[in-house]
Amino acid sequence: MTAPFTVAQAQASHWGTAAKACLEGLGSAAKQANIGFLYASEWFSPDLSSILTFLRETTRIEHWVGGVAPGVCAGSSEYRDGGALAVMVGHLPPGHFHVFAGDAGQWPARHFPSVGLVHGDPRDPGLLDTIRDLAAATGFLVGGLLSASGPPAQLADQVMAGGLSGVLLDETIPVLTGITQGCAPIGPVHTITEVWDGVVMQLDGRPALEVLKEDVGELLARDLRRIAGYIHVGLPIPGSDRPDYQVRTLVGIDPGHGWLAIGDQPAEGDPLLFVRRDANAAQADLGRMLDDLKARLGNRPIRAGFYVSCTGRGAHMFGEDGAEPTLLTEVLGEFPLIGFIANGEISRDRLYGFTGVLTLLPGEGE
Repeated sequence: MTAPFTVAQAQASHWGTAAKACLEGLGSAAKQANIGFLYASEWFSPDLSSILTFLRETTRIEHWVGGVAPGVCAGSSEYRDGGALAVMVGHLPPGHFHVFAGDAGQWPARHFPSVGLVHGDPRDPGLLDTIRDLAAATGFLVGGLLSASGPPAQLADQVMAGGLSGVLLDETIPVLTGITQGCAPIGPVHTITEVWDGVVMQLDGRPALEVLKEDVGELLARDLRRIAGYIHVGLPIPGSDRPDYQVRTLVGIDPGHGWLAIGDQPAEGDPLLFVRRDANAAQADLGRMLDDLKARLGNRPIRAGFYVSCTGRGAHMFGEDGAEPTLLTEVLGEFPLIGFIANGEISRDRLYGFTGVLTLLPGEGE
């Protein structure tokens, strides 16, 4: 329970070349490991089953979780283009973790509370309900959504598609987690007073578009085409111990009726605010999250770290690839880190957007 995990990564045009390079990077660490985490870029999407077979047979590690994602990260490196693999192996106490694919069975009930490191299929229409149900059964989920195109992208001892998969850790395995936002509020919290099937008609008893124009200001209100990809909707989470909201895309605007279509299904009476993508606010909030995790760690080392970051972050927000994992190691020091670029991030029982979710497995302190 104290040895750190080991990370390896590689870029190549052929999966075999990348997998062999990762195997060499792991060295003798695989001999003591009983679980592996594997993330592949979309370039290797058709080869996930072959990669799994190769790594399982050469390392003799039975349990593997992960999948294909829009990008992968390992250490301070981040890969979005071409063929890339990120692999991390380590040891967890047998009987205290459970790899699942779709159905977690009775394990959560026998080991409640537990934490799930999970991967979801963004093409599954029932995924939000699955996230809520599994979170209720386990206690807490962290993770994200994998590739949205191509063949099955999830990996949980087998290649699969649909729902959630991953590994559950019982309460004997210490876990720390934090979430950081990538958007900043631009106005007050409003109340939805009329809505139907994801179309917000009224906010605070007024046409929703009228409220949006007021919040974004005169410059953007004159040409609403300029808000595309910049202005989004935030759905505040009641009862959160800090300002927290789920970011959703502003899907469409009906100028004739003054309606707004959003990428969710809020109800009448729910709170809503408008947010903007903000690199400075995102960097400041990332620093806040890392400082909080560092304080909670105390003098304990980090055995392993898992970072899930939205496709809308990275170079799109911070100016260059690798900016986020680099900052993670600058604040927390060098530690085994693996992760992926996600089509949505999972924390607790909710699906977020434009966020980063960091999960740490601490070791024993001095």
